[in-house]
Amino acid sequence: MLNAIGLDEVQESAYRALVGLGAAEVPELAHRLTLPEEEAARTLRRLERQGLAAQSSARPGRWVAAPPAVALGALLTQQRHELEQAELAAALLAKEYRAEASEPPVHDLIEVVTGAAAVAHRFRQLQLGATREVCGLVTGKPMAVPSTENSAEEQASTRGVHYRVVIEREVLNGPGSVSGLAEALGRGEEVRLAERVPTKLVVADGTVAMVPLTGRDAEPAALIVHASGLLESLTGLFESVWQQSLPLRLTPADGSGAALVEGAADGPDDVDLQILSLLLAGLTDASVAKQLDVGLRTVQRRVKRLMELVGVATRLQLGWQAYERGWVSRVTPG
Repeated sequence: MLNAIGLDEVQESAYRALVGLGAAEVPELAHRLTLPEEEAARTLRRLERQGLAAQSSARPGRWVAAPPAVALGALLTQQRHELEQAELAAALLAKEYRAEASEPPVHDLIEVVTGAAAVAHRFRQLQLGATREVCGLVTGKPMAVPSTENSAEEQASTRGVHYRVVIEREVLNGPGSVSGLAEALGRGEEVRLAERVPTKLVVADGTVAMVPLTGRDAEPAALIVHASGLLESLTGLFESVWQQSLPLRLTPADGSGAALVEGAADGPDDVDLQILSLLLAGLTDASVAKQLDVGLRTVQRRVKRLMELVGVATRLQLGWQAYERGWVSRVTPG
């Protein structure tokens, strides 16, 4: 947990132990952490250099922990400062890059990545670098990055990045695919199903895309496409497939938690209806999110989609349309 401010696992364990004990000698700490005394002593000296521990002046050989609020606060402030400096440097480099290459050569608009490790790394980079939306087409053919191992998707989704993914029906036959899709839907991602998907594709924030390169060589390779006419074509391909696909949603299954079902593309799903009912009952977005155990942005995104679906501009109009369309029951005073 404290690795973000420069502590490794051993240092964090030592500091936590020292905080819990209040003060300790090297043998006592080494026994508590099941470490050799020499390593425990080295760890304490590293904590001392970071301002997290100090030797007691009253009892030589005894170590005390620095107050967490003060010591960790100082490290956090330092990390924030370093991060701000890195962000500033990145912004300056980006500005310099734009100034030097306002119209980059064609070869700068396309990258070729070869090798399973390189493809997987770039795929992860695209998702972790996204700030708004990741769109994807997934086929049933073997891939360099199995969906069950795509931890970057979960991290990006947790940060509020919106996912729209179309999967080929064959994908459902893969091991762990159904449970992985259920988890994705539970995070508020939008998933649709198509009989056939023309190619694998990932588009991040509408600014960069990744498509596989196929050939006789079995080694995985991918094409990274930056802002260009080709990127616009790939984005258009995704939107076309998306519009022609049916949404997948979760529905309760007898004795088995939940099941995946195909839904109509022009109506609300069960989660949408629950959100509408709670909002019409007077709950705030935050309360609805807590009640349904989903993210606040998921609630707001679904409400926005429903407003677009019925063609209204306000939530009041949405409530009226929900009653008119029979999505929710009109409650009258008893």
